[in-house]
Amino acid sequence: MINNPNLDDPQVYKQYDPEGMLTHLHKMPKLCEQAWQTAMNFDLPQDYSKISKVVILGMGGSAIGGDLVSNLVASEAKLPILVHRDYNLPAFIDSKTLVIASSYSGMTEETLSSFKQALETNSKKLVITTGGKLKGMAEERKVPVFSFAYKAQARAVLPFILLPILGFLQRLGLISDKSADVTETVEVLQKLSQRINEGVSLSENPAKQLANRLYGHLPIIYGADILSEVAHRWKTQFNENSKAWAWYEVFPELNHNAVVGYQSPLGLASKIMVVLLRSAHLPERIQLRYRLTCQLLEQAKVSYQIVDGDGTSPLSQMMSLVLFGDYISYYLAILYKIDPSPIEAIDYLKEQLKDSEL
Repeated sequence: MINNPNLDDPQVYKQYDPEGMLTHLHKMPKLCEQAWQTAMNFDLPQDYSKISKVVILGMGGSAIGGDLVSNLVASEAKLPILVHRDYNLPAFIDSKTLVIASSYSGMTEETLSSFKQALETNSKKLVITTGGKLKGMAEERKVPVFSFAYKAQARAVLPFILLPILGFLQRLGLISDKSADVTETVEVLQKLSQRINEGVSLSENPAKQLANRLYGHLPIIYGADILSEVAHRWKTQFNENSKAWAWYEVFPELNHNAVVGYQSPLGLASKIMVVLLRSAHLPERIQLRYRLTCQLLEQAKVSYQIVDGDGTSPLSQMMSLVLFGDYISYYLAILYKIDPSPIEAIDYLKEQLKDSEL
């Protein structure tokens, strides 16, 4: 990798990361702890437990926390938890729906549009934001607002979306107590960060090593069960941090279509790198599908690597892989000599959309 930045050189991080995305990676364990404690102390109306479904309104980094929670508690939650990414509210919203509008900036137009419609229903409502129009709309209608102050790109504030939603579900009696899992997760993330941060040399750092393998390749991330949306998170982090194409697929569905597509177009296989995210909590039948799929990748001469989650609880396995992927996408940005923070294409779209009425 001639002329690529040396990931063991502290100066390259100062050169290519002037806005300090790395600092937010360092803080993730502490942010998880802080977000959970704040959620536990939040004044949550107890009649919100009288619901039959949860609908989370959000886009991008403000929505992925809801996706992760939905995956995490799917095996125990007695009600559906859905993430809605669009302008218009689903018609099934009713008095037994808890609508959670999540927007870091409070200015996401799709979320504002759907939340405005939710205000005209008799659903129970909750907002997660730092401010903006969303907070103003909620306060005007006396909707509870979980507000936090942390300046970063929306994708870097995942703990303040995921942990509060998880905590609210627990406090409303909709899922089991996750306090011990959160404690373990914070400890696991602290240890993981010590193993993969920028101060750990390439020879000892699995995140730097995988970033090197992914350089110049199209990342395709495979996940399953509780890791389905973790694979989604990896994909979007490669998009936003690394400014790179990426894709993700989910077991077992990918075994019914994606595996047939390894053959064409000719020559593409050498430019692809598949990363399979794995957890000890995945069912054995899914574990078998991982092994068989790896055999198919080998036959197609497609490079791949399996990455396992850390810790014992599903939450720690999930979040350790989230943090691992965040670091990899960051290192890949540095290898591409790209500042991971700006999202110029998204900013351009938002600016152009301002010229037309919603």
